[in-house]
Amino acid sequence: MTTPPARERSPTDETDLLRETERARLRALINADMDQAQRFHATDFQLITPIGATLSKEEYLGAVASGYLKYLTWRPADIAVRLHDGAAVIRYRAQLEAVFGGHKLPLSDYWHTDAYEKRNGQWVVVWSQATSIQT
Repeated sequence: MTTPPARERSPTDETDLLRETERARLRALINADMDQAQRFHATDFQLITPIGATLSKEEYLGAVASGYLKYLTWRPADIAVRLHDGAAVIRYRAQLEAVFGGHKLPLSDYWHTDAYEKRNGQWVVVWSQATSIQT
């Protein structure tokens, strides 16, 4: 099945494409597939971590590439999409487990909010924020 060109896609097709793009980005991060991860993150990407730290694309993907940050599990629930003329915001709840700096972070729930922009015909994440859900 081929994806229709952007001019032929309906808003529903585009929201489905954004959901699949986010799932593919998560797979790339879990698998430390840096070639794929690079494609999904804008050059000016910025992450705000659950503890409020700010990471650039180079810092974030560098931590994944080096193994300093290793995602073990990242299970997104339903992904909500707000789509607006070449920009989109997605939000979802996820269960996440990782190893950070040699310390295992147990399976926990987080909210994720990501801002995407369509650049050169491809959706890329430009801002990402994760919030820990305290139970």
